[in-house]
Amino acid sequence: MPRYIVRFLKDVMGDNGHDREACQASFEMEAGSQAEASELAKVEFCKKERTTDWSLYADRVEAAETEFPS
Repeated sequence: MPRYIVRFLKDVMGDNGHDREACQASFEMEAGSQAEASELAKVEFCKKERTTDWSLYADRVEAAETEFPS
């Protein structure tokens, strides 16, 4: 089964006054598709942060397939 690295990203203003991405969390997931990996990671993120809405902590979710476990 494919493995994915799923990252939760938030846009924040850096010290220089420019926007930058901050990774709020990342998860390694085994799933049948990129979309499934994202959904599984959202559940894990909510458990970790003890919330019901991951979007309170991140602006977006990115999933990328990986060949090797981290």
